[in-house]
Amino acid sequence: MRILLSNDDGVHSPGLVALYEGLQGVGELEVVAPDRDHSGASNSLTLNRPLTVETHPN
Repeated sequence: MRILLSNDDGVHSPGLVALYEGLQGVGELEVVAPDRDHSGASNSLTLNRPLTVETHPN
């Protein structure tokens, strides 16, 4: 099973980390989250610059 975890609180948020750790061994986990907290950004769009993707250690 492939599981996608995402949030707007940032990749190091306690809730996302707890969920990731709790789902270890259940399936193939992928996390997609901003590098820092973007809560309250609502329907923000990035149109004028390219998006960058980085791989972070678990």
